[in-house]
Amino acid sequence: MLSISEIIIFIFILTLTGYGFFKPLYLKYQLIRLGKPENRYDKPLKRIKDAILSFLILRCSVKRERVFTGFMHFFILYGFIVFSTVTINHILTGFKSNFRLFGHGLADSIYSFIVDSFAILVLVGVIYFMIRRYIFKPKSLTYPSPESAIIYLFLFGVILTFLFYEGFIFSISEKSGWAFAGNMISTLFKNTFSIQNLQILAHVFWWLHILTVFGFALYVPRSKHLHLIFGPINIGFRNYNPKGILKPIDIENTEVFGIEKLTDFTWKDLMDAFTCVECGRCQDYCPASQSEKPLSPKEIILNLRKTLLKDGIAFLTGEIKDLKPLMNNVYSEDEIWTCTSCGACMQVCPVENEHLPKIIGLRQSQVLMEGKFPSELNQFFRNVETNSNPWGIGFSTRGEWAKECEVKTLSENPNIDILYWVGCAGSFDERAKKISASMTKILKAAGINFGILGKEEKCCGDQARRLGNEYLFQTLAEENIKTFRKYNIKRILVTCPHGYHTFKNEYPLLVKLLNLGDWDIEVIHHTEFIVDLIKKGKLDFKKEIDDSITYHDPCYLGRHNSIFTHPRFIIKILSRKFIEMKNRGLHSFCCGAGGGLMWTEEKLGKRINHIRTEEAIETNAKFISTACPFCLTMLEDGLKDKNKEEEYKVKDIAEIVAECL
Repeated sequence: MLSISEIIIFIFILTLTGYGFFKPLYLKYQLIRLGKPENRYDKPLKRIKDAILSFLILRCSVKRERVFTGFMHFFILYGFIVFSTVTINHILTGFKSNFRLFGHGLADSIYSFIVDSFAILVLVGVIYFMIRRYIFKPKSLTYPSPESAIIYLFLFGVILTFLFYEGFIFSISEKSGWAFAGNMISTLFKNTFSIQNLQILAHVFWWLHILTVFGFALYVPRSKHLHLIFGPINIGFRNYNPKGILKPIDIENTEVFGIEKLTDFTWKDLMDAFTCVECGRCQDYCPASQSEKPLSPKEIILNLRKTLLKDGIAFLTGEIKDLKPLMNNVYSEDEIWTCTSCGACMQVCPVENEHLPKIIGLRQSQVLMEGKFPSELNQFFRNVETNSNPWGIGFSTRGEWAKECEVKTLSENPNIDILYWVGCAGSFDERAKKISASMTKILKAAGINFGILGKEEKCCGDQARRLGNEYLFQTLAEENIKTFRKYNIKRILVTCPHGYHTFKNEYPLLVKLLNLGDWDIEVIHHTEFIVDLIKKGKLDFKKEIDDSITYHDPCYLGRHNSIFTHPRFIIKILSRKFIEMKNRGLHSFCCGAGGGLMWTEEKLGKRINHIRTEEAIETNAKFISTACPFCLTMLEDGLKDKNKEEEYKVKDIAEIVAECL
């Protein structure tokens, strides 16, 4: 038991630890509050449940690519939970020597076995992570990382001081038959030291364990391992909408467009900075990073953290009166303009950090506030502004492709069941026009009463928006919405995933912001529509695809909108030789055209479409299918660059279906 003087010392240390633990947490809270307000308080019960479950089952740590590492995290997490109870028991034994948290019966024996088991598992986990970090050195991790070494030492210290304390206690009292680690240590030292020395050693290791635990508690809120606290909280404030959605800017009532300074981020953005685990999953899956471009989603978050801890604190304390612009001080142009907005980083983040809104927000600030963007975008913006399409072809010719297919516009026949939104690519790009013709053939074969807008159709605005030109996006969107209202459109069929995503997820938010009434339009991607036609028996197939076929998941169809099964259902109906790519589904590799990069020059690193084309070629499938005109273009270009265009063919799902009718 502790003496009176030791009790006073303990209370002093406990008070000091409590103050030292909560003070940096309060500072982080103050820094997070520098961000703009954002409503993340809906569905409170679901958020609390997700936070707790995500923490307890480490749902993002155990993945197909890191199963073993995930289980090592399990050992350490549950070791941490178990040793929280051990610490309580350990402290109380200082005040009552024979105290046992679960009594002295069977429950205590089981508890002792669990404690010793997790002690060994934690040691195994720590050794594994030390070998992985300091010997194998995966690229995704941060180097050098003295903070990691300190945490490893603390974990070793917490476990070993307890085990030695347990061993010395067992050496001077009755052993616990189930505490196998403590018993082993007891056997080693029982005949080495006298009872008096064993009592002194037990007392010393009691204090060493207490000091190590309290030292760990003091260090965590001051280190990158703050994610132990903020991780579950951040998951609780996650975004339940599709990850690729961008929120509209209230242009009429906003002074700063996008993100220029720290205070332009939302509080959730700033919380992300303190939540990052630095695991590097985002970097491992980022197509820009994997193609050797200067963008690392992890560094986007970590540089935000560094800036918060430096400039944010100085701003809070009044040391500086104004915050410096982020661009060219914290972030470079090459970083923000090489993002394809594919969302792979957000998909794999274990703590639900949101990288895309930050990158697009920085682009918006550059375009709308500074007028700075890659030079080739001058032509893109001019073309869209004057002719409502990126190619700059006269808008009046938008429906020319449809004359050969004998498709009527809504101005000619407004009484339709569904509007076929052709899109810019399907209207002006020679290759994508074949998709439009194929879709028309399918619709006619199924007896669908449809029409197109022709020259009344404008660009949906997706590419302009991802390139930071929110004003141009909203201008186009308002015109399109007025046209939909004019013809009382209730259903829209879209072949481009970007248009699908924009109409389905982003137009409704804009309609709400601008008080334009309700958005009551059903938006359907052509793969969904074709599956529905097949199931209703409205398509009569005359043949199958004889050659092998693979499928590339477009990011805006798959990862952003969870449409994975529909294209595969169609392919498997028409072909018996379907081969999946290595990276597919949620982990599909981007084609490189998203985020508006279809219209910029890829000057840095490797070409992203070359990497994806190589993955397609590895399947040795003769047909590479997709469901996006941009993906189709990028894959065909990849085959041409590799002189493989005669050996492999790229086709849209609609083209394959039309050929089999």
